Amino acid sequence: MEEKKNILTYESLKKYEDELHNLKVVRRREVAQKIKEAREQGDLSENAEYDAAMDEQRDIEARIEKLENILKNAEIVDEDEISTDVVSIGCLVKIRDMETKEEEEYKIGGSTEANPLKNIISNESPVGAALIGKKAKETVTVETPAGPLKYKILSISKATEVK
Repeated sequence: MEEKKNILTYESLKKYEDELHNLKVVRRREVAQKIKEAREQGDLSENAEYDAAMDEQRDIEARIEKLENILKNAEIVDEDEISTDVVSIGCLVKIRDMETKEEEEYKIGGSTEANPLKNIISNESPVGAALIGKKAKETVTVETPAGPLKYKILSISKATEVK
């Protein structure tokens, strides 16, 4: 089975590479030192610092593995080639909920970049998938468990243009 491609912008690629480097070079060394210091305290069976350091080491190694997998299967979106004619990954889309009249602005990213707290939605999310390929002024319908939601696309811009 072929692994799923992780669609990333250059910004996200750099962020993941920096995090991976930090985990491998800095954090591994810090945790190894914590483990060493905890071992020097003697009996490991009731040593909370040792247990905590080992848990931290497992978390770091799991994150390293996840990041390496993301990067190994990365497909980079060239921001210079992003068109603002239609919604695509790397775009910033301003939409209006047709029922509540509330306006929202979302950056469209790949599934690994999604962060709803920062208004970054995945191209695979219901809203993201409905917006992809649509033009400004179009209305889209998003099927949700609570029923259909209608949004009007107010504007499309390159996410890198926003400060």
